[in-house]
Amino acid sequence: MIAHLKGREKALEVFGWTGREAEWIALVCLHSGVFTRDQISDWLGIHRRSARRFIRDMSDRRLASRDRLAGRSVCRIHARAVYRALGAEDIRHRRIASVPVLLRRLLSLDYVIGHTGHAWLPTEPEKVAAFEALGIERALLPVRVYRGGGGNTRRYFPLKLPVALGAGGAVFVYADPGHDTATGLHAWGRAHRELWGALRDRGRPVEAVAVVLGDGEFDRAERVLANWTDPARSTGRSKASATGREIRRDIERIEQGIRGRDESVIGEHGSLRGCLARLAELRAALPTAPSEAMIDGFTVWRSSRLSGDPF
Repeated sequence: MIAHLKGREKALEVFGWTGREAEWIALVCLHSGVFTRDQISDWLGIHRRSARRFIRDMSDRRLASRDRLAGRSVCRIHARAVYRALGAEDIRHRRIASVPVLLRRLLSLDYVIGHTGHAWLPTEPEKVAAFEALGIERALLPVRVYRGGGGNTRRYFPLKLPVALGAGGAVFVYADPGHDTATGLHAWGRAHRELWGALRDRGRPVEAVAVVLGDGEFDRAERVLANWTDPARSTGRSKASATGREIRRDIERIEQGIRGRDESVIGEHGSLRGCLARLAELRAALPTAPSEAMIDGFTVWRSSRLSGDPF
């Protein structure tokens, strides 16, 4: 039993999948939408020829398609009915995506299938609900606003990378699709910094995991994540007069005061306009690099299944 699937794999019996096969399809749909033959071969313990037949059967039934990704053949599960059966019809994994996005999803899946014991939160609603249950407001979650003709849509955890939350702490996974710089990793850290601070304030240790393919990405991620656990390595100082976390606490307190029309908070700054002016000052004072540790630990994990020959 894979706990975080919550029995959803049983809904796939109507497609003829049971047991490990059903678990595999559920894992793929919830975490990536795509997989390679090496990945399914390892999961089911079958020869690559048998994996090829499994993929061909899905394709013949128009449940999936075989796409090319940088010289590698990948299987993309696109049938809406499969996602609907899993209660994840709105997830975007079934859609065609760019090469970096597909590689990021494959790396994410590779880490998850090697760590199925973690309490993963595979969908956006599950992630949001889990953190709100801890009293963490949506304002602290990573978000992206998509503008369209029907209005704006807010998507939380927009990169759809793996997140696990258990009594012992939280695990956040960053999958590096082969960027030449650490820009993407730094942006991911900034997007999660306030959430990580809120978790640590509540006694939930935070571990960051970077999933990579090559030596360059491995070394780069190791340097960045080490600095996030010990910022004195890069800043040359271990303490600041006003730490980033203290500033973020003040921002959260004032924002809550404005939303709740808390007279004590508003009176502290003279008026609503005074609150807004103070918020602007605090946001401008946020350090570009953390003055305290952002995370409690880290792992850089190299994928072996995705480094083999294309099929």
